[in-house]
Amino acid sequence: MKKILSLLFILSLTYSFAQKVELKKVTDSFQVFKGEIAGNPITLHLNYDDIIDCHQYQHFVDGWYYYDKYKKKIPLTGIYNLGDLYLFNFGDGQKKAVRLFKETIKRDLIEKSDSIAKTLNAKEIIDIKGSERDKEASGTFYMGNKNLPVKLQTKDTRIYRFNNYITVPNHKKINTYDFINKLGGNHLVSYVSDQSGNRILLYFEELSNFNYCGMCGAGDGEKGYRILYFTNDWNFKSYEDFLIESCLENIYDTTSTRLKDQKILKFSIKKTTDSPAYNLIVDVKNATVTKSK
Repeated sequence: MKKILSLLFILSLTYSFAQKVELKKVTDSFQVFKGEIAGNPITLHLNYDDIIDCHQYQHFVDGWYYYDKYKKKIPLTGIYNLGDLYLFNFGDGQKKAVRLFKETIKRDLIEKSDSIAKTLNAKEIIDIKGSERDKEASGTFYMGNKNLPVKLQTKDTRIYRFNNYITVPNHKKINTYDFINKLGGNHLVSYVSDQSGNRILLYFEELSNFNYCGMCGAGDGEKGYRILYFTNDWNFKSYEDFLIESCLENIYDTTSTRLKDQKILKFSIKKTTDSPAYNLIVDVKNATVTKSK
């Protein structure tokens, strides 16, 4: 199966890269956020600094913030926890306190980050709750006896991001991170234009679970093909996924056959506890995937 997928990928590269559609992968390890504390504009710069235990989205962060008016950087350390940010400034003892803080924090202590930081004499605490809705991420800034509102000009507080930028004709660009999912792992196969609009065929290998200690963690367990649908003038409409291997869906031992036309592959997916057996026909030239019994 791997040999056939490799051959398909090599053949499709020759076809795709002669076109005006390109895919570029960029993994972010830091983010710059704009926001405000009690109405005063701030800039917040945070770097990813390794996972705490098992979960990719429970990790340490380091960085700084400043008030835009003064631009004096104030060092921060802390935790990104599934959308929430716990950030601390320890003043003159920053370096030593950061070391002790990171040595103390374990997976089951993440929610107690604020109290642990206080025992290390944190001078400033920024506690921000991520938002799954359209609202901006917001929280509270603590300094001494002051409790001030803080908010960011985004609802997405993730620091570590798997961006897959797809550039289409007319210099339009989409990021699968924004339109499909946060898992990345896409490879450009081909694209085609016809009366129904434009289609892009992708092959993907992505994580099953960002929690490496959870079910199906620590592996590229989800594999398959993905079709992106666009209008005639290349506005994104929708997408479809077609799995050929999946830990989450219990899809294993898929067999593949290269048909007479080398740009067509047939995948036979076996019956699982949740779904009957089926076949997938991947047509690279026409950027289509057909599912049948």
